[in-house]
Amino acid sequence: MANPWLSIIGIHPSGLPSLSPSARKDLDDASIVFGSPRHLMLAQVGARGRTWPVPFSVEPVLQLRGQSRVAVLASGDPFHFGAGASLARHLEVGEWRNHPQPSTFAWIAGELGWSQEHSHCLGLHARSLQTMSPLLAGGERFICLLRDAAAAQTLASWLTEQDWGDSPMWLVSQAGSQEQSMRRGTARELAASLLQRPVPAPVAAAFEARGGHGMVQVPGRPTASFAHDGQISKSPVRAMTLAALAPRRGECLWDLGAGSGSVGIEWCLAGGHAVSVEKNAARAANISRNAERYAVPLKLVLGDSLSLLPTLHPEPQAVFVGGGFNAELFQALRTRLVQPWRLVVNAVALQTQSLLLELHHAYGGQLLQLQWSEASGLGSMHAWAPARPLVQWVWSSS
Repeated sequence: MANPWLSIIGIHPSGLPSLSPSARKDLDDASIVFGSPRHLMLAQVGARGRTWPVPFSVEPVLQLRGQSRVAVLASGDPFHFGAGASLARHLEVGEWRNHPQPSTFAWIAGELGWSQEHSHCLGLHARSLQTMSPLLAGGERFICLLRDAAAAQTLASWLTEQDWGDSPMWLVSQAGSQEQSMRRGTARELAASLLQRPVPAPVAAAFEARGGHGMVQVPGRPTASFAHDGQISKSPVRAMTLAALAPRRGECLWDLGAGSGSVGIEWCLAGGHAVSVEKNAARAANISRNAERYAVPLKLVLGDSLSLLPTLHPEPQAVFVGGGFNAELFQALRTRLVQPWRLVVNAVALQTQSLLLELHHAYGGQLLQLQWSEASGLGSMHAWAPARPLVQWVWSSS
């Protein structure tokens, strides 16, 4: 499109003087300008200004598609945690012109002498702080955009509660403007001082994680890391199960008879997303707690796996059945799923193990028997306590 109808313009606290000549021209030519109240005031657009609806939606902009010249104001780089990508997914390439400026991340990284590519740059406006949990590790650096001044105190307090209170932390207000200010302290110190002396918005935070212990990064995390009622795949079994499921980034898992949800959660931590089905309400509540703790993209469905099969979406690349497997469920999966998929079933009961032997004979795949023992007390000494043998069937539709 030679003459785009939409201009997406990054603006800083310094206002109009920071805009390039081409950005200023597109702003002046726009008959309607969308932005936050602060951005509209900085751009001095007067009656042409339209504030974003609450909750946020790009629909008012899309309704003007091709009807008039429209501008959208965003902070810094509109396609780095800005409105740019939200708009672009509804448009064709060429319908907009982008006028980026250095992002808040760039300003703060430059002030602190940090490498952006080696820092975690996060937008926490509408995301849980638990999102950071899998990323936290000693020496890791974070630059975070925050919703408001109160969020700075919330972040500092949360880090302290998670044993990262010794982390050096910087709070930056009005980043990139002549009014830029920076307050420094440990997360613990700032959590206390911010109660008496808040920082002015807009504010962003940077910190270097120190003092705590990062999450284990490989499958087979300790059972104590999950809320459960005993219905959970033990750590060694879970590690072998995840290896058999072979997660790849962006893939979907159906975890049927999910129990604690530990397999689905570890799948998500490997870069995928999961649908967990559990018919026991108390166990489903544990799955919700575990998913929240690890901040993973897991969808929980309460009910019977076989009955719910026609309603589950999206289609998976892998299916794990830890409980309730039978021949009817297997055939229903084969009928329901069209694209190539792989299946892993773990069985302890003799009847289910016998079924897996039959299915392996009929359909092939890989059949394993897993046996292990753990040392346990025997009077004043210790002895090996064998766990129940487990049979694992791994099968692929392709």
